[in-house]
Amino acid sequence: MPSVHDLKPAFQNLLRPLVRGLARVGVTANQVTLAAMLLSIATGVVIALWPDDTRWLLLLPGVLFARMALNAIDGMLAREHGQKSRLGAVLNELGDVVSDAALYLPLALVAGFSPVLVVGIVVLATLGEMTGVLSQTLGASRRYDGPMGKSDRALVFGALGLVLGLGAPAGGWLDGVLAVVLALSVWTVVNRARRGLAEGAV
Repeated sequence: MPSVHDLKPAFQNLLRPLVRGLARVGVTANQVTLAAMLLSIATGVVIALWPDDTRWLLLLPGVLFARMALNAIDGMLAREHGQKSRLGAVLNELGDVVSDAALYLPLALVAGFSPVLVVGIVVLATLGEMTGVLSQTLGASRRYDGPMGKSDRALVFGALGLVLGLGAPAGGWLDGVLAVVLALSVWTVVNRARRGLAEGAV
């Protein structure tokens, strides 16, 4: 199933000169991971504090893009510049789950967003990441299968933030979009579990 994650190699190629520069000045992968998480938390706090002002949703496209870039950068620093560590692996996985919750849960307070659907998406996002990691305990690779992985969620919520932040009225269409994201999130958990089991059995 196609996923935005499939574009990651090309995105990494664009970021590689920046990553080399960061490594030269002593920036570490763990610092970048923490920066991405703190950025997400700060953005979520702003949205939670002013849920009635949808203009704050305009933060989402830029912050989600920055988070994707930072997530790619920390991985490249770890792999390509000798910064892999067990602490880094823990921070990377926990950072993704915390960042998703921090960015998306406050939307349950924003008029037009269904709290049930928002919370359901966050729960399934956490299950999806957990399933991807658990595949490694079966002897398989860390699974990133779609169709609704981290990058796909970022694309959807970034687009929603842009549209609603510019003043488009929320309505039944928003519930429809969230319901589709929820369904695709379930499919993602199943895909990762199925493919992890299949790969681990080889």
